[in-house]
Amino acid sequence: MAIPEEFIQELKSRADIADVVGSYVKLKKVGRNLMGLCPFHNEKSPSFSVSSENGFFHCFGCGVGGDVITFIKQIENLDYVDAVRFLAQRAGMTVPEGNRNDGLTQLRSRIYEANREAARFYHKQLYSPEGREALAYLRGRQLTEKTIIHFGLGYSPKSRFELVNHLKAKGFTNNELIQANLANQSQRGNPFDRFSDRVMFPIIDLRGNVIGFGGRIMTDIKPKYLNTAETPAFNKSRNLFALQFAKNKANGQLILVEGYMDVIALHQAGFENAVATLGTALTQEQATVIKRYCDEVVLCYDADEAGQKATTRAISILRPTGINIKVVTVPSGKDPDEFMKSYGDQGPGRFRMLLEKSGNDVEFRLNKLRSRYNTDITEQRVEFLTQAARLIAGLDNSIEMDIYISRLASELNVEKSAIKQQVRRFSRQHFREASQREQREIRAQMSADHDRINQEKRYHLRAANAEEALLALLMTNPDIAARIFPKLPAEQFMTSFNRKVYDTLKRRFDNGFDFTLTDISGEFSNEEISSIAGILASHPRENHPETAASEYIQVLQEESQRLTPEQLAQADDATILEQLKMLKEKKK
Repeated sequence: MAIPEEFIQELKSRADIADVVGSYVKLKKVGRNLMGLCPFHNEKSPSFSVSSENGFFHCFGCGVGGDVITFIKQIENLDYVDAVRFLAQRAGMTVPEGNRNDGLTQLRSRIYEANREAARFYHKQLYSPEGREALAYLRGRQLTEKTIIHFGLGYSPKSRFELVNHLKAKGFTNNELIQANLANQSQRGNPFDRFSDRVMFPIIDLRGNVIGFGGRIMTDIKPKYLNTAETPAFNKSRNLFALQFAKNKANGQLILVEGYMDVIALHQAGFENAVATLGTALTQEQATVIKRYCDEVVLCYDADEAGQKATTRAISILRPTGINIKVVTVPSGKDPDEFMKSYGDQGPGRFRMLLEKSGNDVEFRLNKLRSRYNTDITEQRVEFLTQAARLIAGLDNSIEMDIYISRLASELNVEKSAIKQQVRRFSRQHFREASQREQREIRAQMSADHDRINQEKRYHLRAANAEEALLALLMTNPDIAARIFPKLPAEQFMTSFNRKVYDTLKRRFDNGFDFTLTDISGEFSNEEISSIAGILASHPRENHPETAASEYIQVLQEESQRLTPEQLAQADDATILEQLKMLKEKKK
């Protein structure tokens, strides 16, 4: 849908980017801008910059950037129109609907509606005669009526057409049901229910939308769990089961478990800060989401080999976020659900004791490492200490490093100085490797070899740099636009992407519209807006913008007259001599 220009201008004035971003990221004033830890990638030192003056954000670490609308699009996983609606609701405004099209926004809205109706259908089926076995199964897992209703649990009938027929009668089309992954398509093109004879777990996002389902079979048939596939409304890598409940009960801590039943059992026992991933290992996107709602994560995965591997992987993803990590190992190889059932009324108290006795992630990794070696044998003791020193060298806090060095020295009767020397050697190695990576990244950025948006930049580096500087000047000094646009036709831009941005700015100027990042964000993809935000972040405000603009225009005029290597290869002698003459005159 087309949103009126006047509405976007009003929204822009009310949705201050510092306020909006500050509700997700802890920001601190640094010079003219605000800085914080990037919410889109794991980092320990702040590289995420917000410019209130110019209305954009940019991360110098991962390169993501944009305006306030782009920020909401990315952090809430919305499209442009839904992001505008989100900000409008926050600002107490109502988006003019106008004529809606049949695009992605409408499809996503229909999927939400279909999922909500499906959740109601599944829940009703649980209390039908056909759902008797499923209800008995849930009660056999010691779930109370209150818990079943709270989580909206349900049952998908054995027939492969009951949900499809129900939703079609409600006005949903075959395509909408297939796009929602509530139905699969037969070879003849007819839809049939994706879930059959399973206990159903609705997956709900932070805004209360039913975005998908998990279905558990009640027999030994594989797969035990079947989940909604990726849809326009569901991204399993960015969502967590029960976070909509847990975020309000976190109080600085979330408990991360493996499965739906583990979460539900913990919530029923009073641990309402439990969440789970959605049938996959923990992702960096989920770690970023977790970081927004707590300062500490307690990992409580299964005690089997797969669970221990998942714990180790989760630690490697969570630690770079700076979040505190604890690890709980449930005794006797039980998962949290089995633990609660086995101890009955004593379960909550016993589980709280496990939480209080839980060690941190470093202790978990050292214990796991220790289990691989017999430290009574000299060679194995040396290997264990070497690997332990390598692990400790990866820590950031020098006090933390010293504590573990002291413990190891005392435990294995080894001089502390010897372990410390080994740790320092590995630390220097880590520093060298990090420095080399950083230098490679800087060289790549300077050469523009990895610029995915403006791939022509590497072939026209001088011209592209002048183009970007000029674009930044125009967007931060719109008062000079009337004198710049007539001087410089878009054809003199050497790179297509920068020419597209310049064309957009000029078109808006000619029509009497503003052309800040927010004004143009609806015309570019997230990656393109990030690129433009990077251009703005890389070019501080000029004291003499018109003088600087004239210099950049001169560079573009010079570069536009140069022959490319391909043109030189095909040029005759007269053309080459003319080119050389022109270059000599420019140098005088």
